[in-house]
Amino acid sequence: MDKKTIHTSDFKTLVKNNIRNYSMFIMLALIMIIFAPLTNGNNWSPRNFTNIFFQYSYVLILAVGMVMVIIVQGIDLSVGSVCAFIGALSAMVYNSGVGMTATLIAALIMGAIVGAYQGAWVAYGKMPSFIVTLSGMLLFRGLTYIVTKVNPVSLKDTGYSLLATGTLDEVLNLKKIGHYYPAAIIVAILLLLLFIFSELFTRRKKIANEFEVAPFVLFITKLVLISLLILGLADRFARYRGLPIVALVLGITVFIFHFIMNNTVLGRYIYAVGGNPRSAKLSGINSELIIFIVFCFMGTLTGLAAVVSTGYMNSALPQAGNLFELDAIGACYIGGVSAGGGIGSVVGVIVGGLVMGSINNGMSLMNLGTHYQYVVKAMILLLAVFYDVYTRRKAGLG
Repeated sequence: MDKKTIHTSDFKTLVKNNIRNYSMFIMLALIMIIFAPLTNGNNWSPRNFTNIFFQYSYVLILAVGMVMVIIVQGIDLSVGSVCAFIGALSAMVYNSGVGMTATLIAALIMGAIVGAYQGAWVAYGKMPSFIVTLSGMLLFRGLTYIVTKVNPVSLKDTGYSLLATGTLDEVLNLKKIGHYYPAAIIVAILLLLLFIFSELFTRRKKIANEFEVAPFVLFITKLVLISLLILGLADRFARYRGLPIVALVLGITVFIFHFIMNNTVLGRYIYAVGGNPRSAKLSGINSELIIFIVFCFMGTLTGLAAVVSTGYMNSALPQAGNLFELDAIGACYIGGVSAGGGIGSVVGVIVGGLVMGSINNGMSLMNLGTHYQYVVKAMILLLAVFYDVYTRRKAGLG
């Protein structure tokens, strides 16, 4: 039997092909380092790391859905209003006494229905997603005011908020071992084993099919750096209150949709439809169904984000969700999603969301007002899109 040839990329080619991903990680690291002296090191504290996930998890969840919508050359301006609407309805469902599990399932179903409603207009009605979701933004904001009668919906107890502000260690009543709560460390070790096995399996599969892979030294370096990041984050969580439940939920969400986008036929179809809709249609892909499914995913994740944001506020506010859509869209573009569609990754937008969250958090620790945050976010978003347009033009893609 002939021995398989291993095709490897040199360092320069590897960096060039992944510059968008690498630049986001570098930017996140620089932001954390820059804010360290400005905040007297408070941005590196275990408490602050936990609070970042409590405060910005809804943006990261929405960004996971938004990246798929933008990849298929769409947009969803309604997610903020839908969050407020589903948040209000889910609070009412919870107050009726059905329990948190049933409430979460109800929120996900409501989100999927909303996504299907808007997806049908876009995919089968051939209407621009901008117009459909702009209509949805107005529609669901109005419905929120109607169902709440413009009054906050208070939650009957703290059970609803556990998903957004609770930790696994508190729920399981796990005691501190030395300086650490154990859940974050245990989950981190399991994640590391899963990650290393997945990377080794993927590399072996590529070699077997004679695809190009990174040199072994760089491959090991990547494993070590990502492992250190996971263990470092687990250390921050374990030193404060333990593993945030919302971080676990976010991790599962990211894993599911990263797997869908990179390891399934549906994921390949989503990229194909976004990259060249006409060619995808001619090759036999049901573009309408793909777009419809993407909007259903977006709606379902909006339902999850609604529960998280409502739980964090500990009540359903009629005005909730203001600018949620802009935060999610901003996270996508900062995270390397192309304005022209067809390019983007779930991991990239999570890093983009963390970049925005770290900037907001750092400025808050410096006691700077929200008006400064708007200015900074505006400039970062503009530069991110300019960078995308510039790199695409340089590569001859647009």
